[in-house]
Amino acid sequence: MSQIDPTKPNLAETTGPTVSVVETEDAVARRAKEAYFTATQRQLIWARFKKNRTAMVAATILVALILMGLFAPFLSPYDPTVAGRDKDYLNGAPQIPKFCDHNGCSARPFIYGFKTERSPVNLRLVTTVDTEDRRYVQFFVTGDDYKLFGFIPGSLHLFGVDEGYIHLFGTDDTGKDIFSRTLHAIYTSLAVGTLGVLISFVLALIIGGVAGYFGGVTDGIIQMVTDAIRTIPIIPLFMAIAAFIPDTWSSEMRFFFISIIIGFINWPTLARRVRTHLLVERNQEYVLASQLCGAPAGHIIRRHLLPSFTSYIIVDLVISFPYIVLSETALSFIGLGLKDPVNSLGVMLQNTTSADVLLNYQWYFIPVFFFIALVLAFVFVGDGLRDAADPYAGQKK
Repeated sequence: MSQIDPTKPNLAETTGPTVSVVETEDAVARRAKEAYFTATQRQLIWARFKKNRTAMVAATILVALILMGLFAPFLSPYDPTVAGRDKDYLNGAPQIPKFCDHNGCSARPFIYGFKTERSPVNLRLVTTVDTEDRRYVQFFVTGDDYKLFGFIPGSLHLFGVDEGYIHLFGTDDTGKDIFSRTLHAIYTSLAVGTLGVLISFVLALIIGGVAGYFGGVTDGIIQMVTDAIRTIPIIPLFMAIAAFIPDTWSSEMRFFFISIIIGFINWPTLARRVRTHLLVERNQEYVLASQLCGAPAGHIIRRHLLPSFTSYIIVDLVISFPYIVLSETALSFIGLGLKDPVNSLGVMLQNTTSADVLLNYQWYFIPVFFFIALVLAFVFVGDGLRDAADPYAGQKK
């Protein structure tokens, strides 16, 4: 009988774990492959979208900006529509909270007070910082009344100071807090864009669906109307609309009117994409089966044709959103859109056109960075969704 040499490794002991590891890796690969082929379209799009780091970072920034806009009344310390809020700090520089200074450190953040004196040189009022006057920042303070989301009343604000006012982004020439105005401007611009996107989305689905499904003379007439709308110059159109809008209209009425007009002129592009897809899909066998079963045209378009490329419609909406925000901002910037006391990014950008602001009050440009971040976030998220809309692209079968 042969004896086992203790100095030599046991073959069974060495091969056993290796086989187990190989089997485990094969099982994991098999499960991953099964999960891929059994996943829904939404799951495949999300898995592909998560691999795009740029799109994920942009989505995080976009969600943060949207939340800042939605909760602007709570996050901002003051009502941004009240002119002369801090009449003693007009065109005031940003106040940055700090914990330490030459007098020592504090567990609570604080800002400095200020003194307003007349300069003996040019007799202009000059605001100087009083480093001996500490004003401590407080959280969850009671302040101006507001309605969150337009209908939830409240008066609690995220932060404030125990004495006077705090202006993280400074103040404008009327004493209004730029930080509060910026957050409310994000909400207004997003609301205008959302309303405009919804209007253009509904019109594009209806008009593009009818043109693509029926074709023929109906398609020809609709395409002539679509091409005519696409050739309308935007700026002269809005100049005419601005001349038509009465000065007696309230800010809310002007807001909804501008949103509706923007929505009515941005639907042709999506309508053409819907039409093109339906022209191809209307000859498929499942459409013929629905027709033979007696399903009406509206049912076939709504339940079968449009859901077949829902992901591409969503991508198109996300990509078109920043252009609608740009339209509102551009119109407000040239004085044809929203105006004070409505706070939008275009209205705030209009305040940066003065040479005095460019030379002396550079903090007026802080909302510009939020505007750039908002537009770029939408663009990168839209590009990421567009790449992920076809989950099978680039996959090895």
